[in-house]
Amino acid sequence: MATNPYFTQGTTGEQDLQQSLVDEQIKMFGKNVYYIPRTLVKEDTVFGEDTMSKFDGAYEIEAYIEDNTGFRGDGDMFTKFGVQIADQCTFVISRTRFTAAVDDNATLIVEGRPNEGDLVYFPMANKIFEIQFVEYEVPFFTLGKQYTWGLRCELFQYSDEDIDTGITEVDAIEVNYANAISVNVAEGGSGDFVAEEIVTGGNSNVTATVKSWNSATRQLVLYNRSGIFAIPETLTGNTSSAAWTSATYNTINNQNDDSSQANWVIETQSDAIIDFTETNPFGEFGNKGSSI
Repeated sequence: MATNPYFTQGTTGEQDLQQSLVDEQIKMFGKNVYYIPRTLVKEDTVFGEDTMSKFDGAYEIEAYIEDNTGFRGDGDMFTKFGVQIADQCTFVISRTRFTAAVDDNATLIVEGRPNEGDLVYFPMANKIFEIQFVEYEVPFFTLGKQYTWGLRCELFQYSDEDIDTGITEVDAIEVNYANAISVNVAEGGSGDFVAEEIVTGGNSNVTATVKSWNSATRQLVLYNRSGIFAIPETLTGNTSSAAWTSATYNTINNQNDDSSQANWVIETQSDAIIDFTETNPFGEFGNKGSSI
């Protein structure tokens, strides 16, 4: 037998009142955060990922911090790769406020809801979290309707994404940790490059962003490259109009602040341990007339 039609599970008026109460509670006891949507650039449909995704917008919204006694997760751990911070957090946001503050103003991968893979910047803790799962059934259909999204997040691990949100603290991640190379330029150039301008190669049409420029040593540090520069070619700054000819650079000598990226150090120090100048460093084949 169907439920009694004279006893409703929640009228529209009751549901609207409940939503208003939820919104008010989050505004009173929540914290301001920034929701940062992910934009896919070149999606790999086989693995379901995009190594070239970018973040180019941030939208302020209030969120209730479910973990009011501290971050969840394993916290600070010392692993074989060094110190790893595994903080986790759950942000509860209003559905109506998410629609008004984010969904109506941003292009989401899946419209109408928060997306796994998007970021949440928590200014009070100065941390950026990545959404791992969106909980949509807690609390469970109060008065026959859902009122909040629960964003289960883990601390964001930067992986060379393009970040341009307009928030200085967030955008600094790319500047400090993106793969950066040092380009040595030849004498005879003109002008001085300025930080954050785009540099374009005259022959290769490769672009990159300026991190720093030292006119005394003629050393240009670039990040966010679109390809490999030709040697030699004229590098021109789009803002400063500075023009210098590239002389040398090394793609594995990373100039960023992430000490875990030590490709060049490993490359150079290993040369003192293993000698690869021999014809066959793995055996004595052909020596002294031996067959092995």
